[in-house]
Amino acid sequence: MNPPTLGPSSPRSGQVIVVTGPPGAGKSTVAALLADHLTPSVHLHSDDFWSCIKQGGVPPYLPEADRQNQVVLRVLVSAAFGYAGGGYHVVYDGVVGPWFIDLFRAAAEEHAVPLNYVVLRPDQDTTMERATGRTGDALTDPEPIRSMHARFRDMGAYEANVLDSSSLTAGVTAASILQSLARGAYLLGPDDR
Repeated sequence: MNPPTLGPSSPRSGQVIVVTGPPGAGKSTVAALLADHLTPSVHLHSDDFWSCIKQGGVPPYLPEADRQNQVVLRVLVSAAFGYAGGGYHVVYDGVVGPWFIDLFRAAAEEHAVPLNYVVLRPDQDTTMERATGRTGDALTDPEPIRSMHARFRDMGAYEANVLDSSSLTAGVTAASILQSLARGAYLLGPDDR
């Protein structure tokens, strides 16, 4: 499969592809693979932005983190659409449920940049197995993982943006997303709320 590119005859603006889902869904791995197949591309790994907070940070899954999460997401949205405005395919990976997608939608409209929304939602058992088996500073505590999985269970108007990746490898998931992106399957329009 030839990767999509932005060449000299392409519009100056790139696109933003939000890859989201609960912890352990495979967002970072799949986003990295997508960025490897898009030219030119940027991979915005949202966890990096939370780790920039050195003093006074609150775990983002706690209710008292709401203000902090709003600040960090606004910074991420600004970065994503800044790169996209410069012609890059921006692959953002992080937790962006329907409760946060309007920040991205508003920026997409303001900058006239296409916005794609991909929700990876493996079943709960697969999510728990993947998330609790991670190493490093990744979230492995079962309770917040279960809670976040539940928040992605009913996507309402965004259910068409869900990909059940329970039995898919990261490579197959990325290939499926690339094919769907080419068809415009994950593109959010102004009336898709």
